[in-house]
Amino acid sequence: MATTYSISDLAREFDLTTRAIRFYEDMGLLQPERSGPGGRNRVYSHRDRTRLKLTLRAKRLGLSLTEAKDLIDMYDSPRDTGPQLQKFLVVLAEHRQQLEAQMAELEANLDEVKVHEKEARNLLAKQAVAHVAKPVKAIKTPKVSKARP
Repeated sequence: MATTYSISDLAREFDLTTRAIRFYEDMGLLQPERSGPGGRNRVYSHRDRTRLKLTLRAKRLGLSLTEAKDLIDMYDSPRDTGPQLQKFLVVLAEHRQQLEAQMAELEANLDEVKVHEKEARNLLAKQAVAHVAKPVKAIKTPKVSKARP
């Protein structure tokens, strides 16, 4: 008998909400069997579990769910794996370029933050030196006249 999983089993195993799993089902990534009255209970197969695992891996790589579905669907077909691997390499190369561009932008932003931090520290240091160097003026207190009774 083949191993099956409930939606709760998969949610627990992959630390997901059942809502997220239903969303992946709506996207066509998972196709559970239905059982129980009115087909209310979802029964996930080993294939569904594997597809969920691959979907989460694709998400960690930053791929969209559509890209993940396209790639995962390619592996379901009995064709030669050469075209599938070529497609996977293209998707990974595009994603790598995106990440490298984002990394360059983040590094530029970080450099700018460092410059502003240095400028702010220098201004604070100048203010501290100026404050210490200024002679302290005596504060004149107004004379209070005594009222005559």
